[in-house]
Amino acid sequence: MVTFLSLRSTMAKIRSKKNSTKKDIIIEKASKLFREKGFGASSMRDLAGHVGVEAASLYNHIQSKSEILQVICFKVANKFMAHLEAVERSPDPTLKKVETIIRFHIRMMLDEYEFVYISDHEWRHLPEPYLSNFLNQRRSYRRRLSDIIEDGIARKDLKNIEPYVAVLTLLSAISGIESWQRSRKHTSAEVLEESMVRYLIEGLKP
Repeated sequence: MVTFLSLRSTMAKIRSKKNSTKKDIIIEKASKLFREKGFGASSMRDLAGHVGVEAASLYNHIQSKSEILQVICFKVANKFMAHLEAVERSPDPTLKKVETIIRFHIRMMLDEYEFVYISDHEWRHLPEPYLSNFLNQRRSYRRRLSDIIEDGIARKDLKNIEPYVAVLTLLSAISGIESWQRSRKHTSAEVLEESMVRYLIEGLKP
């Protein structure tokens, strides 16, 4: 006869990594699931399968998949904003500031691809008031990046280009790393970063 204790001992447990909580592991697995299936098509049962536990066990660590989406989106948004604020305080010339920002975006796409992908593609599923908050942060980030470029134009550090167009071009180019992430066949991460920085910076020089 199978006792409750023996049944309980056979159930999988969420194994946390060093310096990571069980919730961190759930969120990491969820980011891969959301990218593969999309947030709307992913269920808590799907997530439990990815983590390797019973679905009911997830609720000991998270309330819903919406909570996971909130954590991912704001983790990414806060990292970008904190870095931008540090660049704004820097005494570096404008070209160096822009290069620093470009490199940070590229490294995020290389090192935290799953999270950045979800933040870029699945934010529309955020419930209110989180959706409005996230969109305000997104608009603020782009406006402040545009201000850096506009200041550089005024100082003659950058060519005379519409700041909004410059921001759009930079962010769109970097988002193309998604294609590299899917193939990774011909170009190393190091070559990718250096080539992309060189091309984008050359396009801004006066």
